[in-house]
Amino acid sequence: MTDSKESRVPQLGLLDEEELITSGARNSQKSFGFRPKSVLSCFAGPEDVGFYYVLGMRRPAAILPRGELLSILLFTGLLVAILAQVSKVPSSEEQEKEKSNQEQLYQELNQLKTEFGHLCRPCPWDWTFFQSKCYFFSKSQRDWHESITACKEVGAQLVIVENDEEQSFLQQTSKSKGYAWMGLSDLNKESTWRWVDGSPLSFSLMQYWNKGQPNNYQEQDCVEFRGDGWNDARCNLKKFWICKKPASSCSNSDDQLPPAAPAA
Repeated sequence: MTDSKESRVPQLGLLDEEELITSGARNSQKSFGFRPKSVLSCFAGPEDVGFYYVLGMRRPAAILPRGELLSILLFTGLLVAILAQVSKVPSSEEQEKEKSNQEQLYQELNQLKTEFGHLCRPCPWDWTFFQSKCYFFSKSQRDWHESITACKEVGAQLVIVENDEEQSFLQQTSKSKGYAWMGLSDLNKESTWRWVDGSPLSFSLMQYWNKGQPNNYQEQDCVEFRGDGWNDARCNLKKFWICKKPASSCSNSDDQLPPAAPAA
């Protein structure tokens, strides 16, 4: 009896067993609403081929090898970086605005430069203004003739004293700086004192000679500011000098620029 029952059970081949497994898997999927294809496609790789074969499913076509996926990610990152750099380039509207701002700043600088050039300065730089005249007090020393030349080079004269107020101003300034030549001498005729423009020394100004001066000691033919008054001295001695010229009326733009001071 036992042998007859066992003989009645059909023997399953390999293909029947595979079909049974596949059928069971399909029924399980239907029963539980499970779709392994969508889940497994996210994780499957080349090593998962056998697993799909067992379930009787083909490998999803959407799955990419890991190398290709890495290349796509790198390309995407590079593209994002390029787009970020391009976004930093100013637009044409911003460029036009920046250009307009630069032009406006340039115009304002030019206007400021023009206004500064029109500022009235009656005397050149390093000169002193007094009673509508400009005076230059040298910082170096020359003899009397060289001092005349230095003043002529800047359009001035070795100083000529015209009145008491000017004398007081010059005397006090030269006293603080040192002995300085004025444009007075008796080189043409002894004891006949004349200014560099040829005009004679007025009687009212003779009071400014120091006591005992002029004495013509050792051919002293040129006059200097010394102490509280005037003194005659040898013309070849090195001394400071004072130049004088009219102040500017600001009508000449050249007078508004800082000219060079007389050469040392």
